[in-house]
Amino acid sequence: MSVTIDGRRDIGLAAVERVAWHGEGVALAQAAVERMQASREGFLRLLEHPDVVIYGVTSGYGQMAHVRLDADERLRHARRPPHANQVTFGEAFPERVTRAIVLARLANYVDGHAAITPALAVDVAAMLNGDVLPRVPLEGHGGAGEILILGELFGPLAQRAEPREKDVLALINGSPGAAALVADAALVGRRRLALIEEVFALAYEAFQAPLEHIDPVLAELWNDADEADAVNALARLLAGADGTRRPYQAPVSFRILPRLLGRLRRAVRQAEAAAERSLQSVTDNPMYIPPSREHPDGRVLSNGGFHNTLASPALDELAAIYADLCTLADRQTAKLLNGAVSRLPDQLRADGDDPRYMGCLPMVQVGLGEAARRAAQRTFLPGSESGGFGQNDVATNAVTAWRAQAEAGRLLEGTLAPLALVASQALHVTGRDAPSALKERLAGVRSAAPVLDPDMRPLGPDAGQLAERFRTEILDGSPS
Repeated sequence: MSVTIDGRRDIGLAAVERVAWHGEGVALAQAAVERMQASREGFLRLLEHPDVVIYGVTSGYGQMAHVRLDADERLRHARRPPHANQVTFGEAFPERVTRAIVLARLANYVDGHAAITPALAVDVAAMLNGDVLPRVPLEGHGGAGEILILGELFGPLAQRAEPREKDVLALINGSPGAAALVADAALVGRRRLALIEEVFALAYEAFQAPLEHIDPVLAELWNDADEADAVNALARLLAGADGTRRPYQAPVSFRILPRLLGRLRRAVRQAEAAAERSLQSVTDNPMYIPPSREHPDGRVLSNGGFHNTLASPALDELAAIYADLCTLADRQTAKLLNGAVSRLPDQLRADGDDPRYMGCLPMVQVGLGEAARRAAQRTFLPGSESGGFGQNDVATNAVTAWRAQAEAGRLLEGTLAPLALVASQALHVTGRDAPSALKERLAGVRSAAPVLDPDMRPLGPDAGQLAERFRTEILDGSPS
């Protein structure tokens, strides 16, 4: 199957999931090719105006923008491969991310705003139809735009094609990277949300926390749609739960659970909204405005579209809620293990003679949570790029923010593993089963980490295996 792109409104989260995660190809509709051709013709007419100044076409790039190029120099300039932009190194972006960037790149093209040669745009779309994409390193993205990402990704295509004026610039300028990164985080966040809610619900049941803390009436009284959805989700997961509950209110970490999960839902929703808007945004610099009555050959606007302001705040909030949920998981694990608080049998207490002592697991959570909090620091604009030489005096920050939320999310998965292990053991030693909606989750936990009965064993391998299963579940179906 393939996704047909007629206009930039066809490029959204649904298309990213199909193309980037499930490997579907892309085809450009004939109408889109015709629009690009009309824009290209208008752009070439505009180039014939003797006084026209177009960044990167009639001038040099970056700090060389003051240099003016004649017709012969323009063509030589246009065919320079972007080797100078290929300077990053280290671990590479996952393939699902690079596929998303290529897809997002097409939004600049299909309505004619890049004035790209249509055949080259078709070649960009064809990169998603089975070929292995170029490797894009993760380290060192401190540029004013995304030329370091896009130079690596589209450099080989620029070399084998015969680009004309503005073609290479249309490959490496704009902000499709930021759009793809926030889209990736939103799709991962959707999948992680289901896991998070089920593990916390399992712990809630293991603790026998009062169901009044998740009474659906709170959904209306709290006056927040996302928190209402979280309350209702927990109520569904715990439907049919054991009627023998704790006779008084649970610790704060259990009572605020629906509000924190509501914040998570809000963060995912905001990332989805940022992704949809970014994926369909025209961000080329310079940007071609197709012909109109006032401008029969169109016009070109130099602009800052290459700097995405939606992605980083959305990514930062995802990282922040992941870190806060690490704290919640740590606190709930400790409360489950403390028999004086949990009212559970002595073998879950941090004292006594029972060999099945699990009290060191929260120590692991403390370490993971601290790392998550460090990863979740707010992403500010970098101070300057290379001392602010030339025109490039402010760097973008989407890559930094994406890496931070990805790390915080991975650490949260690790923090959830001990909570799931302790909840499973608590249900086992009290002879209880999980509610029907959580039976599959409990079975999955126990397949990775069997209950301790009757002897103790090292729990690090169990926790690691369970965390890895969580990761595999979230990324299921995505290319590595």
